Amino acid sequence: MRGVLILAAALGAWSPPLPAQEAEPPPRVAVQSPVLTLDVERLFAETRFGRRIEADLRQRGEALQRENEALAAELTARERSLTERRASMEPEAFRAEADAFDREVQRIRAEQDAKEAALRDAAAEGRQTFLNEAMPILARLMVASGAAVILERRSVFLGAGVVDITDEAIAAIDAALGDGTAVAPDDPAPDAPTPDNPTPDGPPVGEDSVPSP
Repeated sequence: MRGVLILAAALGAWSPPLPAQEAEPPPRVAVQSPVLTLDVERLFAETRFGRRIEADLRQRGEALQRENEALAAELTARERSLTERRASMEPEAFRAEADAFDREVQRIRAEQDAKEAALRDAAAEGRQTFLNEAMPILARLMVASGAAVILERRSVFLGAGVVDITDEAIAAIDAALGDGTAVAPDDPAPDAPTPDNPTPDGPPVGEDSVPSP
C-alpha cells in the first residue's frame, strides 16, 4: 500500500456527541504527539483480521494453482495424443480436431484468467474492507494521543520511532474486530471520531483519509 494515511483532527460539521455515559471511551495510549506514524503493511499482516484475509486468499490461490496444473497436464496429454494420431488420420479430420482443441484451449485459458482476476479483486476488496473497519479505531487512537494526523511510516523521510503507534493499533483492532468474520464486506465503515466529537454521526471522512490498497 502506497501513500499517506491522514486522519484530519478537525473535520467540522459533525453532529453533537452522544452523552458521556453512552460514548465509547478512547483507548489508553502512551504516545502523546501532534503527529503519529503507522506501518499499514504491518497493521494488515499482524492483526487477526488481516491474517484471516491473507490465509483465505492464500488458500484460494493455492487451489487455483492446483487447478491450473491439472488442466495443463490434461491439455498436454490431449495434444500429445492428437500429434501421435496425426499420421493415421485424414487431413480434414485432423484439422477439424486440431481446431476444436485450439478453441478449447482458448476457452479454458480465458476462464482461468478470469478466476485469477477475481482473486486479485478479492485481495483488493479485502484490504479495503479492513481499512474501512480499522479507520474509526485509528481515529480514536489519534484522539487519545492528542494528534492531528497519522502518517504512513514508509512515507516519512525522517522521524522518531516513539511516535509510531502500530503496536497499539494492532492491539486495538484485534480487541475491537477480532478476525473480522462478523464484518460484512459491503458494510460501510462507521464515521471516524474527532477530538471535538469522539462518537460522530455526521458525514464520513474525506477521500484522502483512506489510502489506496
